[in-house]
Amino acid sequence: MVDNKRKRGRPSKPPPNESAETTDHQHPNAAAVPVAATANSNDSASASASEKTMNADPPSTRRGRGRPRRKTEHRSPEHWSSRFAEQNGDCSLAVVVGGGGEDRGLELEGTEPSPMPMPKWENVARVVPAMDAVVKVFCVHTEPNFSLPWQRKRQYSSSSSGFIIGGRRVLTNAHSVEHHTQVKVKKRGSDTKYLATVLAIGTECDIALLTVNNDEFWEGFAPVEFGDLPALQDAVTVVGYPIGGDTISVTSGVVSRMEMLSYAHGSTELLGVQIDAAINSGNSGGPAFNDKGKCVGIAFQSLKHEDVENIGYIIPTPVIMHFIHDYEKNGLYTGFPILGVEWQKMENPDLRMAMGMKLDKKGVRIRRIEPTAPESHVLRPSDVILSFDGINIANDGTVPFRHGERIGFSYLVSQKYTGDKAHVKVLRKSKTLEFDIKLATHKRLIPAHISGKPPSYYIIAGFVFSAVSVPYLRSEYGKDYEFDAPVKLLDKLLHSMAESVDEQLVVVSQVLVADINIGYEDIVNTQVLAFNGKPVKNLKSLANMVETCEDEYLRFDLEYQQVVVLKTKTAKVATSDILTTHCIPSAMSDDLKA
Repeated sequence: MVDNKRKRGRPSKPPPNESAETTDHQHPNAAAVPVAATANSNDSASASASEKTMNADPPSTRRGRGRPRRKTEHRSPEHWSSRFAEQNGDCSLAVVVGGGGEDRGLELEGTEPSPMPMPKWENVARVVPAMDAVVKVFCVHTEPNFSLPWQRKRQYSSSSSGFIIGGRRVLTNAHSVEHHTQVKVKKRGSDTKYLATVLAIGTECDIALLTVNNDEFWEGFAPVEFGDLPALQDAVTVVGYPIGGDTISVTSGVVSRMEMLSYAHGSTELLGVQIDAAINSGNSGGPAFNDKGKCVGIAFQSLKHEDVENIGYIIPTPVIMHFIHDYEKNGLYTGFPILGVEWQKMENPDLRMAMGMKLDKKGVRIRRIEPTAPESHVLRPSDVILSFDGINIANDGTVPFRHGERIGFSYLVSQKYTGDKAHVKVLRKSKTLEFDIKLATHKRLIPAHISGKPPSYYIIAGFVFSAVSVPYLRSEYGKDYEFDAPVKLLDKLLHSMAESVDEQLVVVSQVLVADINIGYEDIVNTQVLAFNGKPVKNLKSLANMVETCEDEYLRFDLEYQQVVVLKTKTAKVATSDILTTHCIPSAMSDDLKA
């Protein structure tokens, strides 16, 4: 009697007195065992799995210790294919079959082995159908030169990710196509790049909308569907084309945090989702899928710090849908509105008592109001905001979000659209008042972006005047401008408010050295306060005042009580020669000529 027991890890051998034909692992159709495609596998992984399956023992020989083997009926390749189709679904099969005849794939002694055909990779089913909608975005950028505003920087190329949505449109990040000269997209598995048109760029939310006019691009692809806002610990899969290779990449993680997040590109606070999946350069614009294959966010930034690992952020679906609906409603991107106030927490009991708040009252105190905000004539400093659209605000400025979660009340404001109205309840001198206020976008004294427009400049007698913006500060002082820029400029960036919608911060950015400006060469990035006794409101008003000046002298009052005085006629004559010397086409930018 043959003992069928075997040690773990060692294959059993056929009994010496039995024919080799009675053992299951030499069944004529053993080579026809199918290989099921697994999620997140690539072609090389599928090939390796095929080899292992063909060389492994059949199911009947892989038994626990002490269990006798039983004979298995002869099965055709069609039988194995149908059985695996029933177990795994028709779309998840990749069947590898041997050569011709009933004994294909079987090597017998004394016979010539039949050649094994190469597997057909097109039979391997797609892992996630939505992955086919992920595209690679190629962009050529030509950025303005804010330090030399009459010219542009050398062009450069970048690549990022995007994905197809309904309406023959593609979503990606705004910073992926900023200052674009040419944008092209390539589908997964294709070798053709298609020219794309940028429909809208949302700087605050870091989302851009593209389209492709070539009908061939849209053939054979289903748009990505959006899912609901994920919950904590939900699994997410980020798909894109990050650095490290040219093909699609998949990283997985879970949702670890959800809160109002500072968007680096837009310098705004919007709802953001933190995940622990790796987001690297090139992942920008790629979708994040949930376990049902629906998009729950767009990868856009990650936290780079020596004390952290794998902290990435995605733009959640509420922000994405706000951007899409804004574009569909207005035909362009209008932005996210703000309340236009700076507020203070009311957690201190003495402060609440001094403000006339009873124990049942909660809210936040208004410190300052933007002069350009529509509610500036309604709300007042020291008003306590009790609720927004009927939702009560806590003393720390948060509102209920979901079960067991709270979020900053600015989330409620960000759900509105520009021009919408909101019902606000405030406490003023122990009296409760209610207002319907209109919401508008933020007007910054020092804007975070110039919306793709070329920078403005004006030149007179070698003095180059510019309007300050965040890109200007970054150009002058590098990416660490928040530490290296002059304190007065940073103070205005962080705390100053525009008194009117057209107000700008005008500075002398540099002095192009000439005989007429001797002694003024060291003036750099100094604010201009007044010209001939009149306040400077913006760069255009300064250019108009200088061009139409008929006084004998041009007098510029700068900060720190510094004064620049030039003879009017001499300065205007010298300007032409200075422009020629430095190959500058015009003394002012086109927007100032209008």
